[in-house]
Amino acid sequence: MNILKKFYCRAFQICFRVALPILPYREPKLLKNYNDLVDTLKSTGKQSVLFVTDKSIRALGLTKNLEDVISNSGLHLTVYDGTVANPTTNNVDEALALYKKNSCDCIIAFGGGSAMDCAKATGARVARPNKSLGKMKGVLKVGKKIPLLIAIPTTAGTGSETTLASVITDSETRHKYAINDFNLIPNYALLDAGLTVGLPKFITATTGMDALTHAIEAYIGRSTTKQTRENALTAIKLIFENLEIAYNDGKNISARENMLKASYLAGLAFTKSYVGYVHAIAHSLGGKYNVPHGFANAVILPYVLKKFGKSIYKKLWKIAVYTGLCNKETSFERATEIFIQKIETMNKNMQIGTKIGEIKEEDIPSLAQTAEREANPLYPVPVLWTAKQLEDIYFEIKKD
Repeated sequence: MNILKKFYCRAFQICFRVALPILPYREPKLLKNYNDLVDTLKSTGKQSVLFVTDKSIRALGLTKNLEDVISNSGLHLTVYDGTVANPTTNNVDEALALYKKNSCDCIIAFGGGSAMDCAKATGARVARPNKSLGKMKGVLKVGKKIPLLIAIPTTAGTGSETTLASVITDSETRHKYAINDFNLIPNYALLDAGLTVGLPKFITATTGMDALTHAIEAYIGRSTTKQTRENALTAIKLIFENLEIAYNDGKNISARENMLKASYLAGLAFTKSYVGYVHAIAHSLGGKYNVPHGFANAVILPYVLKKFGKSIYKKLWKIAVYTGLCNKETSFERATEIFIQKIETMNKNMQIGTKIGEIKEEDIPSLAQTAEREANPLYPVPVLWTAKQLEDIYFEIKKD
């Protein structure tokens, strides 16, 4: 990377880091149960709810209890269940039309990260009816308060119930981009481990590795605070101790609860400290080929950590010591090897794999450019890479 661009990226990141204490970050208030949720809606004067979810979650019957509680409470309920993996601008348009048609005044997001991304983006369009999602891409482009938003995660991974981000795919161009604004942070969150008990093993594994990626990228970046480091470390330890248990025994409610907690803490960490090149690469693959986000992160993570090399030795040593993978006498380099091997072993044990078959060699230059534009200058990564350097990762994770 040429010195002028490098200076620009680091100056941009330093400005954000300096501003962290005064920026309007907030944590969503945690609700206890569905009755608490309804009481909250009524106490805030809400009357008509847009319920954003997806067809598979609804078909499993996961939404029925809450739908019944809301309907029986006298509140008007409108359900949008058309959200797809890697939600699109068309999804948001459809949800927005329902919101307007039924005079809704609040939104509930029920599902994984896709449902929450769709709900947040819908809220942004309600707040800014004359502004397209594309024009809100980037940082602080919403600028107005969205309707009251309650997030109920059904996976332990995205942490979207805590974050200021909504990731959307343009239905026409398939370009995937993030909208980042403090107004998108949900007002409330409800963490119910029972909703995650029936998750398929693949979803449990990949969403859990998504949470791990959030925590690790937040921790190794150059824009951390004491609180984000503590949240990230706790999340990583919880994931190491509980993810494979939840994968092997899906009904283990304790492991499920700990994974929800880990996902929540990782979300708090990366909301302030951001992510890095793992996410930028994963987003490009999600947009181009619809590769599941958590799966992409899981595969990409060890490759990126290895490529960072000595720049992250000390930080990975701290994580490895904290999580009990090694002791303080272990060298930085050896601790890094042990830490990355732990991730690779988890991927192997949960049958995630090491390659992404959808990648086509002729697409790699444009994919790398997309990832580079997303990451630089926003993400405070340990080492700055150009699009050409990012191409190396795509070639490594591509199936031969």
